[in-house]
Amino acid sequence: MNKRIIKIGGAVLLAGAVIMASFSFFQKENPSDSLFSSGEQTPEYVFTYADNQPDDYPTTEGAKKFAELVWERTEGRIKIKVFSGGEMGNENEIAEQVQYGGIDFARVSIMTLTDVNPKFNVLQLPYLYRDETHMWKVLDGAIGDEFMNELKGSGVVALSWYDAGARHFYNTKRPIERVEDIRKMRIRVAKSDMMAAVVEALGAKAVPLAYSDVYAALETGYIDGAENNWPSYETMNHYEVAKYITLDAHSRIPELQLASQATWDRLSEKDREIIKQCGEESATYERQIFTEREQNVRDRLIKAGCIVTELSPAELVRFRSAVMTVYQTYCKDYIDVVNQIAQVQ
Repeated sequence: MNKRIIKIGGAVLLAGAVIMASFSFFQKENPSDSLFSSGEQTPEYVFTYADNQPDDYPTTEGAKKFAELVWERTEGRIKIKVFSGGEMGNENEIAEQVQYGGIDFARVSIMTLTDVNPKFNVLQLPYLYRDETHMWKVLDGAIGDEFMNELKGSGVVALSWYDAGARHFYNTKRPIERVEDIRKMRIRVAKSDMMAAVVEALGAKAVPLAYSDVYAALETGYIDGAENNWPSYETMNHYEVAKYITLDAHSRIPELQLASQATWDRLSEKDREIIKQCGEESATYERQIFTEREQNVRDRLIKAGCIVTELSPAELVRFRSAVMTVYQTYCKDYIDVVNQIAQVQ
């Protein structure tokens, strides 16, 4: 059975949803100057879209492309206002409000959806995909559709898969070329039991730490390393204090563009088809600019002195073998799905 993302006081949730829904309704009936340019027609609907990433981040750029396409395809009948930079809350808060109808559309990591349905833990497993091409064949095919359908009845509608890049280990000590090189290192992890288990399975020490504290912790030696994608490695300036990065791609955690079920139910079948198509087109756009940004960041940081290590195929097998206990701990009920993913060519 699908669950709510966060369990807190029902009265508080209801009040929050009512406030946010009233805000959305007010936009529809009384459009403000901030939403419409001079001479622009008044839309039939004005919807909100939330993303916690900065305004120039690929996922936010994808959101803006989505809004642009919807505006064009509906000939100005539907306007979507994109709020970035966490203006409408952190990712968990955003996902919760989409469920309750307080926010109309959003982009969220599947990490926020594991409380809705634990099956989504499968898509967070370490070394799940052979490469990026394998991941998109899985997500754009029948398996990806199956996961989208798992959200039915949860208060949200899945529109499209967004890219969040591959996550790699980086550290202050030395190149990580073998499993032995990461052992006993203190590696920062987000507050994720699965990611902590991955780090521990590799023989390192998992250190849960707020994202904003990572730079200082690396600089002072409180931690030896961390893990993230290329854009975040640059944006937070971690490369300045942790110049060794190993491209192991231990996780490729996709993200979903969502619509609130409450919003979806208000739309005609024709508008639903338009919005679904625009979501898929915006995903293609987002993936392209994410890939470009990753390459640009990599080129810049190599010039800045970062030392990049690529694991050999044999060593990648050793890394993956080391974390097999994580598969059994978190996804023992979904091993058949894991096997299906492995068989996708």
